[in-house]
Amino acid sequence: MRVVRSIAELRLALAGTARVSFVPTMGNLHDGHLSLLSLAAQAASPVVSSIFINRLQFSPSEDFDTYPRTFERDCELLEGAGCELLFAPPEFELYPQPQSYTVQPPAALANILEGQFRPGFFTGVCTVVLKLLNCVGPCVAVFGKKDYQQLLVVREMVRQLALLVEIVAGETTRAADGLALSSRNGYLNAAQRSEAPALIAELRRIAAAVQAGAGDWPALEAAALQTLERRGWRPNYVAIRRQTDLGIPHAPGKISGKEPLVVLGAATLGATRLIDNLEIPTGA
Repeated sequence: MRVVRSIAELRLALAGTARVSFVPTMGNLHDGHLSLLSLAAQAASPVVSSIFINRLQFSPSEDFDTYPRTFERDCELLEGAGCELLFAPPEFELYPQPQSYTVQPPAALANILEGQFRPGFFTGVCTVVLKLLNCVGPCVAVFGKKDYQQLLVVREMVRQLALLVEIVAGETTRAADGLALSSRNGYLNAAQRSEAPALIAELRRIAAAVQAGAGDWPALEAAALQTLERRGWRPNYVAIRRQTDLGIPHAPGKISGKEPLVVLGAATLGATRLIDNLEIPTGA
């Protein structure tokens, strides 16, 4: 695997390649990232990944300075997963001056759920993703469903800006107890790690109730929030939404093939904020 640090070196390395697949990351990799590399390899070659911790998507109170940096281990994992080229720019390479031009995603999609609790987050995500796509020039880019809202925001940016890239979604990779793999799981102590699967358990209960015909969806959401609070979590939201645009479903209590659903949740356990989601099959 070749590692390049500059945009010029990256473009030179990719000159003449017709079909490139791309997996952007912030490093501190786990099996979920590697599953995205596998999808990328199936879609196009060479497989390119990036490691860049993007300051623009962190608020001043978040963990930019302490975010785990495990570059040597990440390189070993990427190479073992079939990555052929790693773009690992220093911050001044992507942001040689203050990034005054930014991508402002639509408020209806970006200012709800995660955007409500992390103002400006999706502006930072879209800005760096657009920049990375412009640098790499892939025909396919792979993003995980674990960050469901991010996936939809990026897809809509690609659609509205007519970018020549297909966004492929990778399924969430989970531990044996159901916890979604995340780079921030390493912040959990042993007791918190044992408790962490409670979030997906609540989402699964909601999904099962919806499929069984439960009609009062707001009550299901409220009950999940109360359960998490009783268990010592600080929840931000548990919400049943449309898969297409994360809007509130028009007809609570009914599942229609025209309106596939997803239940999403975010809550803090100790000092670690976890997010998860579960698509709800239609036609039940």
